[in-house]
Amino acid sequence: MNALVLHQDAFGIEDLTGPIPPTMVEGPYTTIQVACAALNHRDQYIREGKYAKIQYPAVLGSDVSGWVVDEHGHAERSQLVLVDPSLGWGSTEEAQASHLTILGMPSQGGFAEQVIVPSVNVHAAPSHLTDEQAAALPLAGVTAWRALMRQGRCTPQDVVVVTGIGGGVSTMVLQFARALGCTVVVTSRSQEKLDRIPSDVHTVLMDADGAWVSALKNYQPTLAVDSIGGSVTNGLMDALQPGGRIACYGASMGAIPQFNLHRLFWKQIHLVGSTMGSPSDFAAMLSFVSAHGIVPTIDSVVPFSEIVSAFDRLQGAEQLGKIVVRIA
Repeated sequence: MNALVLHQDAFGIEDLTGPIPPTMVEGPYTTIQVACAALNHRDQYIREGKYAKIQYPAVLGSDVSGWVVDEHGHAERSQLVLVDPSLGWGSTEEAQASHLTILGMPSQGGFAEQVIVPSVNVHAAPSHLTDEQAAALPLAGVTAWRALMRQGRCTPQDVVVVTGIGGGVSTMVLQFARALGCTVVVTSRSQEKLDRIPSDVHTVLMDADGAWVSALKNYQPTLAVDSIGGSVTNGLMDALQPGGRIACYGASMGAIPQFNLHRLFWKQIHLVGSTMGSPSDFAAMLSFVSAHGIVPTIDSVVPFSEIVSAFDRLQGAEQLGKIVVRIA
């Protein structure tokens, strides 16, 4: 089968003998013929060597849509499926087990013609989604759902700030919060991206001198869903209403410089982390997507032969929404 393979010194499509099951997670397993797969920042971080415990060679790709392959090797194309990328979440809803892995390194991922996954991770795709749209949903959808709904405890009365709009997770947070009926404010360093946001969503340009914090205060936000970290965290604590919450699912700017602990306790801010999502989070997310007819935001769709250039687009942070690769 053809697969995108990452070596320490090479990155390109190769011919492999066939898919290998993720042996770190118990079976039974299901073989999926991949229709489409979508890129995540995780894939790019692994490509750049900025991810923990990288194992080479690696077939990346955590987002997959496709069809179950039966015992005769035929793809059941009457039912589109997608894959929950959290492998081995564990037995508690509070946090993942230490043995959690994510589809696509160390297990073989979805940037291949076929992938083998635990059968419990295979779900019917929401019926209103195309194969391209379904591939854009799993990792971004479950990460956004857990950060917003379980960790952020979002309600329709919240004024929700979504920082760094553009990536798959942030655009899903935006859609979930809008569907709930929240007032939504998004931030970005790119005016071009903000100009593409729906008119019922408020926008704040994140300038270098910090004026964005004052602009954000005007909306009286109660919940922030953030993947930036760094100095942005202090700005969010300043802008939030007393008793506000920050659900953090990433830290693209790294550690928080001179963390404002005084602001945290005086305003009684709740700062909570969030990573991926449990099987029940994934099921709840799919149900919500189906009930509200939510369609993931897609930046572009490229053929498998152009997948490396798609990684370059992701690296340049040019996208608004998911970059999807058509495999089949």
